Amino acid sequence: MDEMRPSSAAAAAAAHLGLASLFPPGLQAIYGESRRLYPDQANPLQVTAIVKYWLGGPDPLDYISMYRNMGCPGQDIPEHWHYVSLGLSDLYGDNRVHEFTGQEGPSGFGFELTFRLKREAGETGPPTWPAELMQGLARYVFQSENTFCSGDHISWHSPLDNSESRIQHMLLTEDPQMLPVQTPFGHVSFLQIVGVCTEELQAAQQWNGQGILDLLRGVHIAGGPWLITDMRRGETIFEIDPHMQQERVDKGIETDGSNLSGVSAKCAWDDLSRPPEDEDDSRSICIGSQPRRLSDKDTEQIREALRKGLEINSKSVLPPISSQRHSQDRPQSRKGSLESESSAAIVPHELVRTRQLESVHLKFNQESGTLLPLCLRGRLLHGRHFTYKSINGDTAITFVSTGVEGAFATEEHPYAAHGPWLQILLTEEFVEQMLAEIQDLSTREVSKLPKEYSWPDKKLKISVLPDTVFDSPLQ
Repeated sequence: MDEMRPSSAAAAAAAHLGLASLFPPGLQAIYGESRRLYPDQANPLQVTAIVKYWLGGPDPLDYISMYRNMGCPGQDIPEHWHYVSLGLSDLYGDNRVHEFTGQEGPSGFGFELTFRLKREAGETGPPTWPAELMQGLARYVFQSENTFCSGDHISWHSPLDNSESRIQHMLLTEDPQMLPVQTPFGHVSFLQIVGVCTEELQAAQQWNGQGILDLLRGVHIAGGPWLITDMRRGETIFEIDPHMQQERVDKGIETDGSNLSGVSAKCAWDDLSRPPEDEDDSRSICIGSQPRRLSDKDTEQIREALRKGLEINSKSVLPPISSQRHSQDRPQSRKGSLESESSAAIVPHELVRTRQLESVHLKFNQESGTLLPLCLRGRLLHGRHFTYKSINGDTAITFVSTGVEGAFATEEHPYAAHGPWLQILLTEEFVEQMLAEIQDLSTREVSKLPKEYSWPDKKLKISVLPDTVFDSPLQ
């Protein structure tokens, strides 16, 4: 449980007397950067974890400092509350939370979170709900060991302040005022949380986060230059300027492609080449069946594809499934992983062979189906890959272009499976043909289902089915 209190008076006094050595160097470095911005707020209000994470408490952030920022009237930047986390970086340097790896690399996870919330008229103190939001994000980072980067998007699916607000998701960007700091335990940057509406999140998913952040900066009431979150904002940037903003997103996807490399989805696939020889044959991966579990190496590869995506200017590469992952290559998780570690015990990776398939049938629910045009136009036509990972099991479908390295699907054998993981390699010519025939999937409007698309010469069939088909345990 957290409590709000002024930061330690002893700390403020010690800083005033130059006794910084009495306090953890990592903590002192972040305090120093905050004091540079707020020299008249040496003793800000803080939300602090009563039981620290390193003593068994549930909240990874030791403190969240809250400052009053007067904005910049000359730039039409409003007054707001500025929140700064302490705990994602290494504050202590004694391995109580983070492993010390030297001064040259990142301190802890290498960043702290910030948040700028528009101050409402009459507010005399900062709301404390952003502190719990930041703790929630920190818990995700500690449990998954996935770090955040500028441009990342976070699907939250709930008003950030638990109100009726339309601000229900987040983007991340560099804090416009706080500069990276070098501590004795490594470097620390400051990533700012930016609250966005559902439509803005969807646009970031379909294009990229940085592009939407640039659009938000240009609209005063949507954030402005410092990307200040206003929980009372009732319009999206697409409602404020319907034509211009959407045109910029569409042009961005066409020019840059999409940074969305995969989604969790309701999906399945069948091998139509021939019926399975026995009940253990995994050629047929049906919605209602219990297919073989993904091996740990397959799971890691799909996780990497979903997590990192591809850099716009880099060559597309899928991590090789045959690579050996040793324990020293990856830091031990501080807490139990969110992923199951049991899949390797169910089916040894070495016993799962890659199979070339002659004909396949792909099945998606409507929400997943509407992403197919984006998958083809925003990813494959830009030399990238896109993965659908089933939420109902280990089934996965990865579309790859001819420019993606590390795939087990090839131009000679475009349909290949590794256990329940199917890869489909599509040539640019076939992608263009498919796009022309699935244009009706581009709209999110509810349409009559099922929908069937078939390319007999390519031995490929796609069905878009109602959700109930995927939720039913039997076929």
